[in-house]
Amino acid sequence: MDRRSFVIGTTASAAALATGSAFAQETYPTRTITIINAFPPGGVNDLVTRPVAASLEQIFKHPVVVDTKAGAGGQIGAQVASAAKPDGYSLLSHNNGISGYAEVDKLFGRAPKTTRADFIPLARLVADPVVVLVNDQQPYKTLKEFVDDAKKKPDTIVYSSGGLYGATHIPVVLFEKAVGGLKLRHLPTNGGGPAITSVLGNNAQLTVQTVSASLSHVKSGKLRALAILADQRSKALPDVPTMKELGYDLEYYLWVGLFAPKGTPANIVSTLVDAIGKAANTDQFKTAITNIGLDVGYQNAADFAKFWEIDAKRSDEAVLAIGKQG
Repeated sequence: MDRRSFVIGTTASAAALATGSAFAQETYPTRTITIINAFPPGGVNDLVTRPVAASLEQIFKHPVVVDTKAGAGGQIGAQVASAAKPDGYSLLSHNNGISGYAEVDKLFGRAPKTTRADFIPLARLVADPVVVLVNDQQPYKTLKEFVDDAKKKPDTIVYSSGGLYGATHIPVVLFEKAVGGLKLRHLPTNGGGPAITSVLGNNAQLTVQTVSASLSHVKSGKLRALAILADQRSKALPDVPTMKELGYDLEYYLWVGLFAPKGTPANIVSTLVDAIGKAANTDQFKTAITNIGLDVGYQNAADFAKFWEIDAKRSDEAVLAIGKQG
């Protein structure tokens, strides 16, 4: 083969490869996409993931199914997703819990099963702020009254959470530190619902839960909201001051986000990010989120990555403060 024939052949081959690559980018997806939901059916993760999957179906014109892989506080779903082929057809829906798994494993001398580096953040969908709550049998009308009394009797007042190192345990630890080093007693339960039930029954006196999970009890007068860990007051609870208003630099949200496994090609990630952004802005998705008592807290991939980094640092600090328990 002469040099001219080789150059022409090479150029043609390169063009074919480029065309093939462009075609592959244009045609994703060509089949069903699965979103792994790391938490049980009926919970916030499930209720947020299903409507975004339905909206994505309409955008992609291919099925988008939700596959529940619950257990171990969301770790099972995270492990399944991290081990999936990074081709854009297996995604993960998760919450704050994904941030602290590696730190907890290290605390117990275990090799981390997953780390944050195993996942590519695609979008945050909701961010439900948490509220400091006491039951109606307690005398506290303000956060100051609670803090002043708790400082007088350390290790006496009991708080409930949804479980060790979980998304409703960590904010209490951050709260204890922010207000000057409170020492409260911890009653871990098996989820946010049981944690609220413990306070309603006065087995615990305080809990920190999301607005959506606690609103009906606050409205009925069974729980009293002392402060909200958000950047601004909640429309649903306009009389409840933020921690910052009360002089404490503390925010915390129970968020739900979508992730892709590490190694997913950049062009597929870009396609997913664009599609999820469109899905989160559909009336279908917004209505579904409003119907479960939440506001859409959408962040695109870049903003979510920045938010996740800050949020994860808070999570790591809390895990270290909690120490080895259980």
